[in-house]
Amino acid sequence: MKSLFYLPYWFLKAKFFGSKKPLQTVLFISDKCNLACKHCTVYQSHNPHIKTYAQIREELEYSYRLGSRFVDFEGGEPTLWREAPMLDLNSLIDLSKEIGFYSATMTTNAQMPFAGSHADSIWVSLDGLGAFHDEIRGKGTFDRLVQNIATANHPKLSVNMVINAKNYTSVEETIEFAKNNPAIQSISLNFHTPYAGTEELFLDWDKRAEVIDLIIAKKRAGYPIMNSVSGLKLMKHNNFKKQCWVSNFIQSDGTRLETCAGKNAGVCDRCGLSMAGGKNAVFNLKPDTIFAGMRLRM
Repeated sequence: MKSLFYLPYWFLKAKFFGSKKPLQTVLFISDKCNLACKHCTVYQSHNPHIKTYAQIREELEYSYRLGSRFVDFEGGEPTLWREAPMLDLNSLIDLSKEIGFYSATMTTNAQMPFAGSHADSIWVSLDGLGAFHDEIRGKGTFDRLVQNIATANHPKLSVNMVINAKNYTSVEETIEFAKNNPAIQSISLNFHTPYAGTEELFLDWDKRAEVIDLIIAKKRAGYPIMNSVSGLKLMKHNNFKKQCWVSNFIQSDGTRLETCAGKNAGVCDRCGLSMAGGKNAVFNLKPDTIFAGMRLRM
């Protein structure tokens, strides 16, 4: 397995020799979506950007030259991507492997069937159970998500919850749901980052700390939570050095960023992406976070 050798090599160069080559690429292939979620600032309801196969190939080759070896396909809703007559998201995943990426992940709202996906791992956006999810993503979205997860038949399907002021009371039952659903491998927990226009969804720091304590307790009790304890503790205050250069981002309009869009938006101090704490914990040699990262990427 190539990643088994590349990951230690990449880490040693980054930790001890100052290398800042990205490890993963977050590639937004379109901002077209079939939902209008309350927390989202990415999708376009009119005249969405939809990249061509040739453009995506060039962006993948560019990212590979930078040093990236893992790619996450995102949107909008990436499963909507098509280029006539035969190209779809699976075509892009296959292309990434031809270029040399070790693994490809897709993130989906699971509103359409996605059985037969070529992705090495799949992340389904689940923002609470039942009415909690529907309040954020629209009536009926939870039931469709559950049905499409059940029929996906994918060995590495996980769910991701973005915790906000509307759904934080559903965190525990959502973790329980992930544990008890045989189609779900694990759950990742993040917090809403208040980009312009979504500030009312930001969960205040005291409640965030309470929720993190709950997540940590569940993690220690053996629940399949992807986050590491060390990374979660850092997210209580966000007072740590950010290592967001570990990922490069290419937005749906083609803009190339060396770090996430939160830096330009001025919201790093209120970042809710738990991976930020995880990256810092890795560079401070926290074993639980290192092992969590290896499980994610191998």
